[in-house]
Amino acid sequence: RLVDAVDRVRATTKKSEKVRLLAEILRQTTGHELVLAALYLSGSLPQGKIGIGWNIIQKAMQDASPTGKPLTLLDVDRVLSALASERGPGSTERRVIELGKLFSSATPEEKQFLSQLLIGEIRQGALEGMLLDAIAVAAELPPANVREASMFAPSIGELAQAALEKGSAGLAEYSLRLFVPVAPMLANSAGDVDEALDRLERAAFEYKLDGARIQVHKSGDEVRLFTRQLQDITERLPEIVEWTRRLRVREAVLDGEAIALRSDGRPEPFQTTMRRLGRIKDVGTMREAIPLTPFAFDALYLDGDSLLARTYEERTKALATIA
Repeated sequence: RLVDAVDRVRATTKKSEKVRLLAEILRQTTGHELVLAALYLSGSLPQGKIGIGWNIIQKAMQDASPTGKPLTLLDVDRVLSALASERGPGSTERRVIELGKLFSSATPEEKQFLSQLLIGEIRQGALEGMLLDAIAVAAELPPANVREASMFAPSIGELAQAALEKGSAGLAEYSLRLFVPVAPMLANSAGDVDEALDRLERAAFEYKLDGARIQVHKSGDEVRLFTRQLQDITERLPEIVEWTRRLRVREAVLDGEAIALRSDGRPEPFQTTMRRLGRIKDVGTMREAIPLTPFAFDALYLDGDSLLARTYEERTKALATIA
């Protein structure tokens, strides 16, 4: 049923129909199956990357002998967990055997879907943003509330389970906390400025600064810095820590960019900024050679007050009072 829903989603160009189909399949699942359905529909695995490439998939396809037993989401999850834990001599051969057993219970369409899922090539035109809308429809919750909770949920699968099984109370479990990194807000594209303004009515226009996305958390003198992948890089960027400590606020969570600038104030190439960000050793020396400058563009939290539900206009005004 999941694979059939994916095929129907791919077959339509209407966003509303895609969302309806995704919501329909989510409503058919409960418990851990609901978690898995949401993850698989978004093209991700609870195990993360498990090191299965096309060569292993091809060998497993050859070894698969049809059994006629229907394949379930929980079956897939058990096998993928076993594959993820395989290590050491002979692990490739054991992976081929286990994956071959899984494929033996799969229809041709299911094999294609599983292969794409394993190598990260799920493209049904309905990835995370549309799936969040589907979770809202399936749970009969405001889309804005689901999107805000998604910034704090460990995965879209757990978010889907919380929303569909607990409603608003489930979403309330995921909220902003100091020193817990927030998944970054991502942009939606528009064909041109007129289309963007039709959607937004009011908009701010800013230059895109090609730096490293950083999220700044501050409580008194304690500061933590996170990348867009939620990696803690506090120790690598002492000048950003010092800047954060000087902000005229006790508690804050800010979103922004760190950029290496030349002496004339123009940005260095992006690769230069990333070379500095990736350096773990000799931080002092690298700071002298490639100092970074912070540019904050959003305030998410100030002195005990979450700003996530505020308009961007209100958030930027709040940001201007401290930075």
